[in-house]
Amino acid sequence: MEKNLTQHFRVDEMPVIEEINGWITQSTDQYRPILTGFLNPRQRYIADTLINQNDEIAVQSFGGYPEAELQRMLLYPAYYQPQADDFQLQVLQIKYPQKFAELHHRQVLGTLLSQGIQRDTFGDIISDGSEWQVIVQANLTDFFINQIEKIANVSVQLVPVDMSAVLQPISDWELINTTVSSLRLDVVVANAFNYSRNRAKTLIEGQKIRVNWVEVVKPDYPVALHDMISVWHGGRIRLHSIDGTTKKDKIRVTLALVTAK
Repeated sequence: MEKNLTQHFRVDEMPVIEEINGWITQSTDQYRPILTGFLNPRQRYIADTLINQNDEIAVQSFGGYPEAELQRMLLYPAYYQPQADDFQLQVLQIKYPQKFAELHHRQVLGTLLSQGIQRDTFGDIISDGSEWQVIVQANLTDFFINQIEKIANVSVQLVPVDMSAVLQPISDWELINTTVSSLRLDVVVANAFNYSRNRAKTLIEGQKIRVNWVEVVKPDYPVALHDMISVWHGGRIRLHSIDGTTKKDKIRVTLALVTAK
C-alpha cells in the first residue's frame, strides 16, 4: 500500500495522507461521522482516492455554495444520512463603508492570516463585485467576529448571515487546452502565462509562487492534478485535467486560469 501511495502522490504529501488515513480509521473504528477542516481541491482529491478504497465509509464535501474552492469533508459510515448542517459552516458578511473604500481578496486573506488564523478554519472569500463574505467553521464564529475589526486600514464588522444569503461569486476562471513538455512547475507556469522558462524559474526561486498555498522554490517541482498555483502579479492556475499525450510525447492538459487584474 505504501509503495502504491508514493507512486500516485508526492513525498511532501505524505503528512496529508497520514492525516486522511487517521480520519478513515477513526470513522471506521468508531462507526461515526468525522468532519474535517477546509480542504483545497488537491487535498480532497487525495482524500477521495483513499476513501474510495474503503467499502465501510463514504464521503461528501461542502463549502457553502456549489463549486466552492475550499470545502469541508464529512466521512461517514453507511447507516448515516448527511445533512447540510453537519458541515457546521457559517457565512460572515464583511460590513464596510462601500462608498468610501474598496476591498480586495488578497487584503481579506492577508488580514485573516496575519491574525494567526489557521487556513483550514475558513473557506472561500467571495464577492459579487461589491459585497464580501467569508465562510468559516461555525464553532469559531465569535472568534472571527472579535478578531477582525480592520482590513487594510478599512474599518469592518463581520456579521453572521444565513446560509441562504451566501453570495453568488463572480467567476473569473477560464479553461484553456494546451500542451506542455512536462509537468514541472516552471514549465506549467511559463505555458499558462506565456512567460519564458527563465522568467518562471526566477519567480519560483524568488519565492513568488505558491502551490496549494505553500511556498515552493524548486523549478522542477512536479505539478499534480487539482494543484492550485498562485503566481505573484500573474494570477492563479489550477491543473484541471491531464488529457493524454500527443504523437510527439507532449502532455495534453486543461488549465483553469485567472489572470491578475
